[in-house]
Amino acid sequence: MHVTDTKVDSKLPHLVTELPGPKAKKLVERDHHVVSPSYTRDYPLVAKIGRGATVEDVDGNTFLDFAAGIAVVATGHCHPEVVGAIQKQAAELIHMSGTDFYYPSMVELAEKLASIAPGKEAKRVYFGNSGAEAIEAAIKLVKFHTKRDKLIAFHGSFHGRTMGALSLTASRAVQRKGFGTLLSGVFHMPFPDTYRGTYGVRPESASADCLSYLENELFRRRVDPDEVAGIFIEPIQGEGGYLPAPAEFLQGLQRICRKHGILLVADEVQSGMGRTGKWWASDHAGIEPDIICTAKGIASGMPLSAIIARASVMNWTPGAHASTFGGNPVCIAASLATIGLLERNYIANAAQMGEFIRGLTADWSTRHKIVGEVRGKGLMIGIEIVRDQKTKERAPDLRNRLVQMAFHKGLLILGSGDTTLRFCPPLIIDEEQAEFAVRTVDACITEIERSM
Repeated sequence: MHVTDTKVDSKLPHLVTELPGPKAKKLVERDHHVVSPSYTRDYPLVAKIGRGATVEDVDGNTFLDFAAGIAVVATGHCHPEVVGAIQKQAAELIHMSGTDFYYPSMVELAEKLASIAPGKEAKRVYFGNSGAEAIEAAIKLVKFHTKRDKLIAFHGSFHGRTMGALSLTASRAVQRKGFGTLLSGVFHMPFPDTYRGTYGVRPESASADCLSYLENELFRRRVDPDEVAGIFIEPIQGEGGYLPAPAEFLQGLQRICRKHGILLVADEVQSGMGRTGKWWASDHAGIEPDIICTAKGIASGMPLSAIIARASVMNWTPGAHASTFGGNPVCIAASLATIGLLERNYIANAAQMGEFIRGLTADWSTRHKIVGEVRGKGLMIGIEIVRDQKTKERAPDLRNRLVQMAFHKGLLILGSGDTTLRFCPPLIIDEEQAEFAVRTVDACITEIERSM
């Protein structure tokens, strides 16, 4: 066996060159000449091989991956069952287009997704290729079904970068800058931040304050609820700082939507498919969204997305919306294998490992002066980095240093929002890997604090 095969099978990092290594440097330079400069790269990782929760780069360095391809490889990199399903399907039928024809696996996956969606009403499923495509489909569906044209989303939200999804996104101005007028009739409101509070006040009443804003400000002064087709919300904001919406807020939002005939759309692109220790982050609040958007972890890295809607809601007509590649047979095979693995092992492991990590980090906000709080559910964990715990001053520079420092210690992590570190590893991690990640970040935080 080649030496790199041995290293990538290790569960923990093994660094053999300075970072980036010589081959990585050359690849990054080539990339700069030919690949879109719009991509964001936090550090010069040039991946070559992935196995489980580890990634080996082109220079033979092995890293522990706590980013999971941006919360995508739920079952780890190249899980043998997923790889086997892909190989088998690729030898039988690569493409047929479910838009125009039928094939058994599309029906099977739709039935499975419908069965795991919350609520008693029958469901229908639409397939696309990405999270942004799922949001675009949901935008069209809520408008088609309600015959209304206004939409509501939240400050800090990220729903994608295509024009409709971008119109809902309110994460960073740079994502909107230079693209002119976006979709009209979109309104944004505060997200219930239980750390800083709505507009930085009263964290303890964040849910009530946001619900009050919706009914007493937005509905009274800016848009009549009878014109609103849908409210789009991430039950846990993905790019907004890994902020969970409190259960009471989601329940109150559902009540308001039902009162006014507004469709509630849960964007579970990052939080769904078992990442939070349940199928959906919405499940923690016991709500029943009218539409769920899912992607990322649905097929362990193959491009697939879906919207799952109440059957009475998905009443659009033939030709109203479709996708040539949506529900590709190979991607569906990967998804069916993924869902089987999640059901048997990995959703429960996400819950268990999430609790384990939360236990290891429980004292961080008292032991570390730059840690505001540790929050999240399952393996969707955010670590708020602040300059001062009393003022809660944001410290994006310190957060960014932590990301870089962790990379140079063999741990792949990413930021979220302005000042949060996110842990979103494959759902297969074990205690040894969790301990390594926590220990590494702990050491990085300590090093930064000593230099302050």
